[in-house]
Amino acid sequence: MADSETPYCPDRDDLRRIPVDLFVSKKLPGLSPGDLGFADSSDQLVFILRKSSSTLKSLLDSSGVPLFSISRLHNGMWELHKGDVEKRKELVVLTVKRTSNRFSKIELEVSFAGESSQHLVIKGCPFQKSCTIYSQDSIVAQTSLMYKLRQIYVGRSKFRLTIFPGSVDHSLVVAMVAVFLQGRK
Repeated sequence: MADSETPYCPDRDDLRRIPVDLFVSKKLPGLSPGDLGFADSSDQLVFILRKSSSTLKSLLDSSGVPLFSISRLHNGMWELHKGDVEKRKELVVLTVKRTSNRFSKIELEVSFAGESSQHLVIKGCPFQKSCTIYSQDSIVAQTSLMYKLRQIYVGRSKFRLTIFPGSVDHSLVVAMVAVFLQGRK
C-alpha cells in the first residue's frame, strides 16, 4: 500500500498521452507590445510570437531563443525556417500553401521539406480564432475561443490551443497556428 505522505509523480509515458493546453493572448505578463504569447495553465510563458515585419515573424521560446522564422511569400505561400531571422536561409522546415479560401473558412496544406512523408492540413476560421490541424485521419491540435458561462459576447483577444499527443513537436504546432492566423490576409 502506498504511503499517503508520498507525493504522486506521474510516469513520463503517461504525460506524453495527455493533451496540452496553451492559452494565447497579447496581454500576458512579460510580453512586448505587438507580441503574441503562448502560456501554460499556470500563466508561465512557453512561446512568444514576435512580428519582425509585415511578412516576417519569429517564434521564440520562453527565454527568448529563436526557434523558427516564418516568412510570407508573394504567391500566398509561407516558409518556416529553423533558427533566427538572419540565418533563415539555412534550412527550410516546411512550406504552407492555401488550398481553399472561402468567406469565413480557409484550408492550408502543410508540406515538410526533405524526405518526410508527413502531411498536415489546417482547416478553420481565422476570424473566430478556431482551427483544427489534421495529420491524415487524426487531430494534431485545435484552437478555440475562451467561452465563459453567461457571457453573451465572446472576446477574441484570448483563446486556447490544445495540442494532442502525437509525433508533432509543440513548437512546430505553435508556428503552424501563427501561419493560420495570418492566412486570412
